[in-house]
Amino acid sequence: MDNITGIAGNKGKGVSSDAEVEFQSTSKGGIEIQIESKVKALYGNHIHKLAEDILRFFQIKNAIVKIADTGALDFVLAARLEAAIKKALPEKKKEFLLPMLDENLNGSKKEAFRFSRLYLPGNSPKLMLNAGIHNPNGLILDLEDAVALEKKHEARFLVRNALRNLRFYGAERMVRINQGERGLEDLEYVVPHHVNLILVPKCESAAELKTVDEKIQALRTSNNIEHPVWLMPIIESAKGVLNAYEIASASENVVALAIGLEDYTADLGTQRTNEGTESLFARSMVVNASRAAGIQPIDSVFRDVSDMEALAENVKRSKALGFDGMGCIHPRQIKVVHDNFAPEEGEIDQAKKICIAFKEAKAKGLGVVSLGSKMIDAPIVKRALKTIDLAVKMGKLEMDWESKEIEK
Repeated sequence: MDNITGIAGNKGKGVSSDAEVEFQSTSKGGIEIQIESKVKALYGNHIHKLAEDILRFFQIKNAIVKIADTGALDFVLAARLEAAIKKALPEKKKEFLLPMLDENLNGSKKEAFRFSRLYLPGNSPKLMLNAGIHNPNGLILDLEDAVALEKKHEARFLVRNALRNLRFYGAERMVRINQGERGLEDLEYVVPHHVNLILVPKCESAAELKTVDEKIQALRTSNNIEHPVWLMPIIESAKGVLNAYEIASASENVVALAIGLEDYTADLGTQRTNEGTESLFARSMVVNASRAAGIQPIDSVFRDVSDMEALAENVKRSKALGFDGMGCIHPRQIKVVHDNFAPEEGEIDQAKKICIAFKEAKAKGLGVVSLGSKMIDAPIVKRALKTIDLAVKMGKLEMDWESKEIEK
């Protein structure tokens, strides 16, 4: 049957590291591949062969393929062509997968540091390619708000391929899925390909989260995924705030609870401000629910990417409320977030004194620990140990700090 056409990808002004692929199935004439690219002289043969390999994989013998390339890597080209083919021929169910990077096979720890997570639109490869070099704790490939409705299907193929072939430079591999049934379908494209953490947007009940978790576990089993897939539900409504604890404790795979203040303030019918008085109740609820459930509370993104001073103040307020991290929408925000969530010198010095006092008291068999005129109990020691751990991991304290302190 002629003139069955599928198109996927992006082209035009400002587009780079991408391709728009038009696939037209024909009843005769064999394979015709047309390539438009500024690097055609260097890479035209390679692009042509990759397209041939994909068409052969899907057993397509008659088609016209038009590729408008702007410097796309192989995993991007493959995603675009596969999406275009499946738009035209949805009966083609197999997946064309390039070999996976070994470094993208690893899992992540439940207690991993999540100071920063950088949002990346799931249908914009140019923003993905070097995002990891900015050292965020997590990279979020976003299938939800950052992707236009008509692009959501093709974005799944790009995100799937990115999970396999994009270098994350040690960042936790995260994906934000869509809501409801679309989100459950999203899972089929990401869980089998070693995603570390799923962000569940606009979560309002434990039942919603359990449905997502059950689908993940079924996909893990059927695809022999050994490492866990963690959950980070995002609270974005008044109802979600009131159900924060039941959401936070809905599954042992929930590692963090985040809040999304743009949607939350819209739900309240108010404006979001830098001071955050309008969201103080909600943010406090999220922190308390998270601590009660033994997971990490994660604050919302800060929208003004040009004002680093205001961001720093926002991070300090966030830390003072008890949050462990926040979202980022631009790489320049990452360092500011890390610097201001990290322990300050005074906190580190106090934590060192508490740890040493506790160790000395324990060696003497004392049941009570004191530092000066203040008594030190288990929660204070636990907080001090966490501060020390953070300081070491962020390079603010040497690993053998204790032996050097004793030498003094």
